[in-house]
Amino acid sequence: MKAALYSRSGAAAEVLRVEEVDRPQPGPGEVLVRVRASGVNPTDHKARSGAVPRPINGFQVPHQDGAGIIEAVGAGVDPGRVGERVWLWLAAAGRQWGTAAEWTVVPERQAVPLPDGASFDLGASLGVPAMTAHYCVFSDGPVTGQTVLVAGGAGAVGHFAIELAKRDGARVVATVSSPEKAALAEKAGADLVVNYRSADAAQQIRAFAPAVDRVIEVALGANLALDLALARPGTTIMTYAAEASDPVLPVRACMTANVILRFMLLYTLPAAALDRAAADITAALAAGDLTGLPVRRFPLDAIAAAHEAAESGAVGKIIVTP
Repeated sequence: MKAALYSRSGAAAEVLRVEEVDRPQPGPGEVLVRVRASGVNPTDHKARSGAVPRPINGFQVPHQDGAGIIEAVGAGVDPGRVGERVWLWLAAAGRQWGTAAEWTVVPERQAVPLPDGASFDLGASLGVPAMTAHYCVFSDGPVTGQTVLVAGGAGAVGHFAIELAKRDGARVVATVSSPEKAALAEKAGADLVVNYRSADAAQQIRAFAPAVDRVIEVALGANLALDLALARPGTTIMTYAAEASDPVLPVRACMTANVILRFMLLYTLPAAALDRAAADITAALAAGDLTGLPVRRFPLDAIAAAHEAAESGAVGKIIVTP
């Protein structure tokens, strides 16, 4: 089969290549999936670049997320799953076979039924961002009736955080940095969208809600002052991404605000949290409550260009089609 791979970390154009390799076979408890779409996330290019180094066993096929059709199953897996449309999560987590290839193998629980109304592009857009968003929104329970602030509402995590919080009955405020991104956050269903660069951003949000109950935070250092200005005692600020340099924490201001600071990383979540996220996301898909961001597609042979587009901060979702 054709697969994108790398044997050492480095710049995309220097280390990524496309080669013919032996097709993997599903072992016990695994499924073989013909990949129709492979999603690119920051975690993928950070692993490849060495920014977040991970062991490489000979070579690594990148990408955690994807969607396709099950073509074979290993021992212990229901043969009736052959032919099933699925979306994939954490395919390359501690494993050699990511989704940037014509086929991949994953544990069967990581191949989740993809509802008929959902496209392969949408399926490949879930995984890391939607599951991250799910945990950020629901790790402390339902948000029904709460006001949720989503920082970076036009990003992939922010997009799904808006939709999942709205599905649960929250009022959602999203912050963005441009009119183009504001349109995306509005389309996702945010009740209020504010440019965080505006001098009166806090006042605009307070006019909508005196305080927020939960913050889904993409840049704690850059946004903490705004978050604290909008907090009430007990507000939770959930951070899911790291900035280039660690922020200096204003301890007294956090104490005065009586906020709760929480952090998460998808790779270390308990299995039960991941399984709940996968089930809830699939239910939301089936109900038509999750949508995709604008897609830019790249063929497998252009894998380096796909990574470079993702690293440049391109708005929307980068999809590789093996």
